[in-house]
Amino acid sequence: MTATATSRTASSSATSTATVPPRERWIALGLLAGVVLVAYFALIHPWWTVPMLDLQERIDDLKERDARARATLAQAPEIRKRLGDVREQAARLPGFMAEGSTELATAALIQRLETAVQEASPKNRSCAIQNRSPLTDPRKERFQRAVVQVRLQCGTPELAAVLHSLESGSPRLFVDNLNVTAQRFFFSPDQAPVGGGLDVAFDLYGYVAPAAGGTSDAAR
Repeated sequence: MTATATSRTASSSATSTATVPPRERWIALGLLAGVVLVAYFALIHPWWTVPMLDLQERIDDLKERDARARATLAQAPEIRKRLGDVREQAARLPGFMAEGSTELATAALIQRLETAVQEASPKNRSCAIQNRSPLTDPRKERFQRAVVQVRLQCGTPELAAVLHSLESGSPRLFVDNLNVTAQRFFFSPDQAPVGGGLDVAFDLYGYVAPAAGGTSDAAR
């Protein structure tokens, strides 16, 4: 009797489970999935997923920086070679004057001018310096300049030779504000009148070498 009752109860339970509607099953599964998603975004995502994503982003960034650094280091021998070539070329054709101050550079400009005039006209017979005055450069440039205001009385060939000598030598010098006026005659140093001369005025300047460790940032 008891065995029969037990068998009926089991059969009833199986029949009850088998007769659960499919719609209720899908609702139950949907509720379970919703609970899982809420638990994930409330507990796992902010405390585990987000920190791991940030960590991976940092790792990728460090890998990229490391790759760039390695590429730069790999180019170091070539960069050193090119730098040596540039320094060697600059030593052969220096752009800056060797003097370390404006005053010394100005004195070198005057000496260069006197040499050029003397070579173009020995004993100043057909070319003479009338004035050479240091000027304070009003321009605010990256590199400091030494400037001398020059006035000459020269013949045309001698003037061409002087200007060529000043601008083609080393270190590089520059002629600016050139003003040439023809005159019938001028007096040479021995006071003898010479015909067909030119009254010439110009500014002669050169760039002073920057101090070690900087490039005259104050003048910018």
